[in-house]
Amino acid sequence: MRDRPADFRSDTVTRPTQPMRAAIANAVVGDDVFSDDPTVIELQEATAEVLGKEAALYVPSGTMSNQTAIRCHCRPGDELICEVGSHIYNYEQGGYAQLSGVAVRAVEGDFGVLRLDQLQGLIRPDNEHLVQTRLVCLENTHNRGAGRVQPYPIVEAICAWAHENRLATHLDGARLFNAVVATGIPARDWAKHFDTVSVCFSKGLGAPVGSALAGPKDLIARARRHRKVFGGGMRQAGIIAAGAIYALRNHVERLADDHKNAKRLADGVRKIDGLCLRPDQVDTNIVIFEVDRGFGSASQFNARLEEKGVWMIAFGPQLIRACTHLDVSERDVERALEVLAETAGHFSRHGKPAAIKDQAYV
Repeated sequence: MRDRPADFRSDTVTRPTQPMRAAIANAVVGDDVFSDDPTVIELQEATAEVLGKEAALYVPSGTMSNQTAIRCHCRPGDELICEVGSHIYNYEQGGYAQLSGVAVRAVEGDFGVLRLDQLQGLIRPDNEHLVQTRLVCLENTHNRGAGRVQPYPIVEAICAWAHENRLATHLDGARLFNAVVATGIPARDWAKHFDTVSVCFSKGLGAPVGSALAGPKDLIARARRHRKVFGGGMRQAGIIAAGAIYALRNHVERLADDHKNAKRLADGVRKIDGLCLRPDQVDTNIVIFEVDRGFGSASQFNARLEEKGVWMIAFGPQLIRACTHLDVSERDVERALEVLAETAGHFSRHGKPAAIKDQAYV
């Protein structure tokens, strides 16, 4: 029987553990559209408590959570500020414009990290010809920044500046718990600087489905209305919320294992000629590396890895991303490094492969 692939495509590919499956099977459910699913209520209360917020709302995805927050903070004709590589800007189909009529000013950071001086002066003046700046969004950890943790003093300074200027703040914390484990700074300390916070249960925490938006009670009540029109009203959602509860209670501290495996992978990549980490610093569970142009495109290189049973993602013309997660073992990392070295050696000897259609940079 063929070995299972070593799947580094994303931390979203995790499968529920047996204890999580048991929690799901035994979930007590109601109808969450009528607000009477006890397991959903338990998850929302637990999430609000962890983040130090008054309330939270369970939603099907991180995209819906972010877009719901934008809808709550902004009106058509408003503008939000975010980092140019952020998920909100790149991977949500411009939902801020499609769903809420909001414009974006994207600012390029250092692998996802913005400085306060880059934002000062960006607030539009009160002029009928201009959009109105309303919201600042940060992402922690930063996906396209290779899981970079936002430095806490920078987060604190940017949010203080935003509030001083009457701007709302939102945190795309899809991988916030990775930042918590990497730094030892509690989730509520990160969250206290933001008006709203989105967290994801189906990435590193390993639940099958769902995210949550947390914030003040009145805002979360509005968010519930927006969730409905976005198609996020769910019925017996306790079935999936039970997996999220289990993840929140049992899978946070173990993220440290993913970080160790990512650092092992990065250490190995540094030793392979023709591959270069981008950035060299690996904070959490994401490793991004550049493929030498002599090896062809990232998609061509990645296709060869896939043939050998190592699955990663072409993340740009010459970039490949690998994520570690609870279904990636130390042996998987060793196997990946063997295949990476073998593939790089193959292309060094034989040159560029025949052209293939590039993958989407998801």
